[in-house]
Amino acid sequence: MNNYVSKEMIIYLINEIGLDESSIELGLKLSIKNNTPLPILLWSYGMLTIEELDKLYSFLFQKI
Repeated sequence: MNNYVSKEMIIYLINEIGLDESSIELGLKLSIKNNTPLPILLWSYGMLTIEELDKLYSFLFQKI
């Protein structure tokens, strides 16, 4: 599984979603440990709502 996290994703999580950097750091550590994509991990731990997850994936797919 690819665990790639882009700089744009981090910036979006901070500026648009409003996550703290410490929450993102924790999410990154856990996503690496559990080999889980960061957006799914943040959602499963309650750091993102399903609506925020949808917005994040919409943003990411626009970047492709």
